[in-house]
Order: sequence, then C-alpha cells, then structure tokens
Amino acid sequence: MEEKYSGDALTGPGGGGSSLGRVDVPSSRLTKYIVLLCFTKVLKAVGLFESYDLLKAVHIVQFIFILKLGTAFFMVLSQKPFSSGKTVTKNQWIKIFKHAVAGCIISLLWFFGLTLCGPLRTLLLFEHSDIVVISLLSVLFTSSGGGPAKTRGAAFFIIAVICLLLFDNDDLMAKMAEHPEGHHDSALTHMLYTAIAFLGVADHKGGVLLLVLALCCKVGFHTASRKLSIDIGGAKRLQALSQLLSVLLLCPWVIVLSVTTESKVESWFSLIMPFITVIFFVMILDFYVDSICSVKMEVSKCARYGSFPIFISALLFGNFWTHPITDQLRAMNKAAHQESTEHVLSGGVVVSAMFFILSANILSSPSKRGQKGTLIGYSPEGTPLYNFMGDAFQHSSQSIPRFIKESLKQILEESDSRQIFYFLCLNLLFTFVELFYGVLTNSLGLISDGFHMLFDCSALVMGLFAALMSRWKATRIFSYGYGRIEILSGFINGLFLIVIAFFVFMESVARLIDPPELDTNMLTPVSVGGLIVNLIGICAFSHAHNHSHGASQGSCHSSDHSHSHHMHGHSDHGHGHSHGSAGGGMNANMRGVFLHVLADTLGSIGVIVSTILIEQFGWFIADPLCSLFIAVLIFLSVVPLIKDACQVLLLRLPPECEKELHIALEKIQKIEGLISYRDPHFWRHSASIVAGTIHIQVTSDVMEQRIVQQVTGILKDAGVNNLTIQVEKEAYFQHMSGLSTGFHDVLAMTKQMESLKYCKDGTYIM
Repeated sequence: MEEKYSGDALTGPGGGGSSLGRVDVPSSRLTKYIVLLCFTKVLKAVGLFESYDLLKAVHIVQFIFILKLGTAFFMVLSQKPFSSGKTVTKNQWIKIFKHAVAGCIISLLWFFGLTLCGPLRTLLLFEHSDIVVISLLSVLFTSSGGGPAKTRGAAFFIIAVICLLLFDNDDLMAKMAEHPEGHHDSALTHMLYTAIAFLGVADHKGGVLLLVLALCCKVGFHTASRKLSIDIGGAKRLQALSQLLSVLLLCPWVIVLSVTTESKVESWFSLIMPFITVIFFVMILDFYVDSICSVKMEVSKCARYGSFPIFISALLFGNFWTHPITDQLRAMNKAAHQESTEHVLSGGVVVSAMFFILSANILSSPSKRGQKGTLIGYSPEGTPLYNFMGDAFQHSSQSIPRFIKESLKQILEESDSRQIFYFLCLNLLFTFVELFYGVLTNSLGLISDGFHMLFDCSALVMGLFAALMSRWKATRIFSYGYGRIEILSGFINGLFLIVIAFFVFMESVARLIDPPELDTNMLTPVSVGGLIVNLIGICAFSHAHNHSHGASQGSCHSSDHSHSHHMHGHSDHGHGHSHGSAGGGMNANMRGVFLHVLADTLGSIGVIVSTILIEQFGWFIADPLCSLFIAVLIFLSVVPLIKDACQVLLLRLPPECEKELHIALEKIQKIEGLISYRDPHFWRHSASIVAGTIHIQVTSDVMEQRIVQQVTGILKDAGVNNLTIQVEKEAYFQHMSGLSTGFHDVLAMTKQMESLKYCKDGTYIM
C-alpha cells in the first residue's frame, strides 16, 4: 500500500528538497531500474503471503502496529525527520496526524480483506498503481476517458472483478466463514464480519468488495499525500513522521487488546524473522524502490512494469506456496484438529488475473489522442492537411454513463430495438423473480430454470446490440456502415439454436431409453409464467417472421430517390446511387430473436404438456418425447434462417430480385447508344440495402449522363438501391484493341452477356 507519493515532488537525501522534477535517464540505463522494480514486486508478493500466515495467529490490530513500529523505527533512523528540513508547524502536525489516521484505516481494510480473500486475490485486487485506478474512474465518470483503448481497459478491469465475485468457486474459502457469534477475536472483527454479513454475500466475496473500496481509498490517500509531502519537505519525511504517529495512535489499542484477549502466540520470539521479512518487503523496500523508479522513469512505465511481475508471482505462489509459518504455528500450538483452509486457484481467479494484467497494461499506457491523423491533401500554400476525425468511437471520448444514456436513447427511437429492449427487461424481471423465489424456497428447479432464462437473455442482448450497432454511421474503414451486423447476429443466433436443439435431441434420445422420474411440484407454475412471458415476445416479434416469408414472395421495388455523379476524361465513369430500404428485406437479426423466443415458448408448452401427462397418467416418457418433438421443430425453423444468412454473407443475388434483375438487364441491352454491358454484380448488403455494380459500353457520340440515368432508373425499379455504374466509351475500346490483341477477349465476354439464360430454379447463368 505504501507507495512513492510523488515522482515530481521536491526530493533529496533524507527527504529534503534538493532537486525539482523527474531526472531524465537514457533508455539504455533504465534496464537496471526495471529489473529492480520487478524484483521488488516479487518480494512484496512473498511478504503478502507471509502476512496472511501471520494474521492467522496475530490479531489484525497487533499486526498493523508491529508493521508500523518496524517501519517507523527504520525510517526515523535513516531519514532523521526531526533534524533535517524545516521545522514542522502545529498546523502541519495536525495534517500529519490526519494522514496517519487515514493510513491506519486503509491498512485495516487492506489486511482484513487479506484475511477474507487470501493473498492471491488481495494481490490481484489491491496492488494496482494510482494511474490505473485514476484512468478507470476517468473512463467511468468523466467525459475525457482517453478514447476506445481506455474504455476497453476499464471493461477488462470490471470483468476481472466480476469474475472474482461470480466465478471464483473456491470451496475451501467457505470454511473461513465459520465464525460463530460471540467468538470473534474482538469487537472490531465482530463489527467487520457483521458488515460483510449485512451485504448478504459470502465472506470471501465481501472481502473482494472491501478490497475494491480500500483500493479507491488508497488512491485518494496518495493524492492528498502528494500535496502534503511538498509542504512537509518530501515524501520520505512525511512517511517517517506519519508512521511514527500511527504507532502512537495504535499503542493504546494494542495494550487494551493484550489485556482483554487471549493471544494465540505462545512464543513471539519465533515470529521475529517473519515480521522482519514482511516489514522489509512490504513496507520499506517497496516504498523506496517506487520512489526511485518514479523519479527515474515515467509513472506509466512504473505501473506497467510493476503490475505484471506481481500478478504472475501471485499466481505462482498461490499454486506452490507451502505456508511455512502456518505449519510452524500449528506445530507450536499442537492444533492438529484444525483443517487446512488455504485459498486455492480456481478458474475464475485465473481468468480474472488475465483481465487484470490486460487492464493494467492498457489503463497505464499514455493516451494517444490527437497524435494520429490521415493526410488528406495540401493547402494552396503547401501546408499539409490532416484529418483527425478517426473511425468508430474515436470521434469523441465520452464517459460510460453518458454512452449508456445516448445508447438507450437510440434504442428507444427505433421500433425493432425498442421491442427487443422492452422484452429483455420483462424477461430479466421474470428471471430475477424466479431466482429470488427459488433461493427463498430452496427449489433447485426454479434456480435452474432461472439461469436458463438468464442464458436466453444473452441472445436478446446480442440482438439488441446488433439493432443498435446497425444504425452507426459509416466510417472511413467501414464505408458501408454496420448494417450487415444484423445478418451476422441472426447467423450466430441461428447457430446457437442449432447447438441447443442438438443437445436437447441427444438428451431426449437418452431419456427415451431410460425415462427418469421427475418432481413436477414446481414445473407447472414456472412453465405457465414462462409461457405468458414468451407469448408476449411472440406477439412483439411476429412481424419479423411475417416479413421473412414475404421477402421470398414479394418484390424488391423501391421508391427512393437516386443521384448520379459523373467523371470526364479519357475513360468516363458514371456512378448512380440510391439509398433507402427495399420492401420485403430480410432482417435476420429480428428473425433470430423471434426464433429464440419461439423456442422458449415451445419449451414451456412441452413442459406443461409433459407435466399434465406425468401427473395424470404417470407417463414419464412424455418428457423426452415432448423434448424430442421440440428439438426437431427448433431445428426445422432455424434452417431457413441459417440458409438465408449464409446466402447474404456469401453475396448471393437476392432471390426475390432475380426475375426483376433479369428483365432489367434485357432492358439495359436495348437502350439506344449502349453497345453492351459486362460484370453485373448484385448482392444484398443488409436488410435495407441491395447493392450493385455494372460496366456499360456506349458509343462515342452519345451523352453518357443520359445513359447512366436510364440504367439507374431501370435497376432501381428492379430493387437495386445502391448502384455504381462505370461508363466506357467506344473510342476507349478501339484504343485498347490496338494496344493489345487480348482485349478482344473482353469484347467477346461482353457479347456473351446477351446469351444470358434464365433457369427454372430461379438463377441465371451465362
């Protein structure tokens, strides 16, 4: 916890101020400081693991008192705070006293969290640099978060904390919760345990929340310390005086505890070396090395180089640490009955460590906003001109609350996303009511169905995000915009449903052979409630299903406006564009959401039917039969969605537009002044856009603008609302024919377009 308060403060030998600012050190000489910093962090991890062992025998207040006493003794001797520097005034002594009180409180939260979570989780949560936490809070609560990279770093940090809260399934940690009322070490520990119990979470998860709170307090504490260290005469002098006052502050408390509580330690002499190790590694060495490195290097580099070794060391020690002090204390106290309660590695901790490492690296990196630009040309005076607008998410940097507010506004503005959002809220409400009632009644069936509903909500979230993302503006890189994300969302939702149908089918076949007996007490009310919720979703998203059928039968006609652009030169080009929504377009995203809701509805109906058959006739085989039937229905309903989405992703000609496009190409061939055409390409880009490109060859004396307008109008009537036309003059062909005999092949290819045949299966070939 003790860090260098300021790398830019007035510092010097003995804590005096003899130099200003950071010392510039050549990069080749930074290696020794980086190695020193990494080695110190590894030693600090060792000290934290030994601290955890010591806290099993020593009261937390006594432990903090000994650490403060050893640190104060060393720093008073080395820094000589009373003889060096200016005389400390009364007002400054009051500030130092407040500083000491705050330091004691943070140390108490830190080490109490250590006893709850263990050293591994404490190192992952608490050993973050100030710059990492400040960047995180800046992203969350300010409008100058630092761009998309910092937002990703903040997301990684939050995910890491969530992994520790939800996926850290360490069964041995539950044994640490055995602290019956009236058997705590003191009133302080009783109060802290009561506060954790009030939150309604397990002790080790309460420790996670406690360490997050302590981390935020530590950053504020260091920020205040930087200002105070300048007035006092340096960070080292402030640290020495603050530790000394902390000892005086804790001394009466320790005396009372020694008199009123029974000590678990029979011989304090055996703990001298462990305490010296902890004092030197955790309190003294870390403070001084951080002070040196923050002066020699940038703060961001110190944070990056310091976080990785301490997190990796925590993972290694968490797996291989043998707890030598704990074994020594058990042998000394002969407590053979005491079971091992060491915290072990879990999947949630490993994943959390990975996200913590990524977030620390990203959040500690210096912001690069405004440093990159795209050269777009030169001014009349010759000055280079750059565009700094950037792409998605880079045109502005906004805080997460503001981003959520604006996203919510966009969601409610459009019909599809609004319906998904409302149904998602209803689904989540039913899910949490189901989970709450399941926990209240200890019903495993309700809890299982609640988590199943929660999994189904992920499909709605993906559909909602796709509906929102499809309306993002086009960028320099994604020039067509993000409309195709709806196709991708529908495709992924379809794959999910196929996987679900496959597993349900396999499980149903297995249960047909040996039908298990079921407890149907809670199945009916849960299924009826789920059916009501899903029927609301069916009514809300039924239009998506209807439109998907209409798309294959209707036409692609569009009544949108169009505009053309022309370029003149040796080879003239004309571009005809029309933008808008084509009637009857396929919205794969809404179809995927609808099929998910339909699958849940069929599941609820199947459970109700099977429950009735089981309760009335005792037919336990009804459950796998209904599940088998539902799995087949889900598979059959999803196949068309997968097929249509694959066709769109493979740039297939829209099936509903094939006949109109064939007729349109025949009309284009008959336009006066148009010799031929080649390379006609048409595809569906998204639910509202059918795009196309075509090359046309015209005579030399014709006005190409009139030809472009005619071709654009014909193809627009056929449903193409985003068209690019390239015009090639007859003189261009004659010139190319004279240069290359192979160019006659191009002319021959254009003639083949006239022999376009229309097949019975709805496709056309050359």
